[in-house]
Amino acid sequence: MAITASMVKELREMTGAGMMDCKKALAECDGNMEAAVEALRKSGAAKAEKKASRIAAEGIAKVAVDNNKAVVVEVNSETDFVAKNEVFQAFVQEVADKALACSVEKAGDGEDVADILGMKDVLVEKTATIGEKLSIRRFQKISGDVVVSYIHGGGRIGVLVAGNGDSSDAAKEALSNIAMQVAAMNPTYVSRSDMSEAEVAKLREITLESALNDPFSLPKPILNGLLEKATDGSVWSADDVAAYEEHKSNMNYLPNFLSAEAKAQLAELAVADKENISANKIFVGLVDGRVSKQLKDICLLDQVYVKAEDGKQSVAKYLESVSKDLTIATFVRFEVGEGMEKKNEDFAAEVAAQMNA
Repeated sequence: MAITASMVKELREMTGAGMMDCKKALAECDGNMEAAVEALRKSGAAKAEKKASRIAAEGIAKVAVDNNKAVVVEVNSETDFVAKNEVFQAFVQEVADKALACSVEKAGDGEDVADILGMKDVLVEKTATIGEKLSIRRFQKISGDVVVSYIHGGGRIGVLVAGNGDSSDAAKEALSNIAMQVAAMNPTYVSRSDMSEAEVAKLREITLESALNDPFSLPKPILNGLLEKATDGSVWSADDVAAYEEHKSNMNYLPNFLSAEAKAQLAELAVADKENISANKIFVGLVDGRVSKQLKDICLLDQVYVKAEDGKQSVAKYLESVSKDLTIATFVRFEVGEGMEKKNEDFAAEVAAQMNA
């Protein structure tokens, strides 16, 4: 049977598969449209299996919202080009709608999310249609008296924010602004109270160790004590001692004249004297200040509100100015590909390999 252009067009519209794949399937099935659809599906399963080991770290995040609950999903593709494809974007929205309707609240890396959503067959079909490895990576749902969503960068970042205590239009607008804050500033917690004692202790210990390993940022009395030890003839080389003696009158520039080895040795002296330095009140104040600054960075309510007219107003104060009853219950921020291995693309090498093949 002769395969016409209109038949190929019809099959493409039914399946979304490529023109040559449709033409081949129709030829193999002697023009039988239903058989050709089935053949494309079977072909898709084989193609999906071949693509299983490839890296899919691009893609988009999408959301689905229903009154006081919402979900954000991340679906990955191999290239950013495919992420902009209308068929792919419609598929991701279908995933979001399925995730919102399912009973599971959260699923992610290490789990078969497609199986949880009952979308394995659809995923195989879309992989065949689009021609790249696709992966439903994760989803998470939240709920509250009011829920808002925000998509940034065409789907590179998806954010949900849930609030309680006020569901007025003003509250919704405020939470929408907070969603943009979350997208831009990437906080880890809503407030400090969300952090466990162990998490705070770990943050403090890391900050303390970091300070010891950067001795020239230590308070001058502590630094001077370390420099005395370093220059007593048993730690630094003669050249570094000489450089220190020549430039010690201007401590701001001293590190530039020391060898990398001398700087490392000074840090080793600080770490070795950790117990004594940690008991120093000036050092304790330095560590406390650095911990407080980090908490302001990672706790949403402590962050400076990005739209603050005075450049100082915190997110907490902004919310209070909108409604004293409005509180943030939770938020979710998905950034496509975060924590994943990225494909190192060398298109020139790829083209050369294809030509050689």
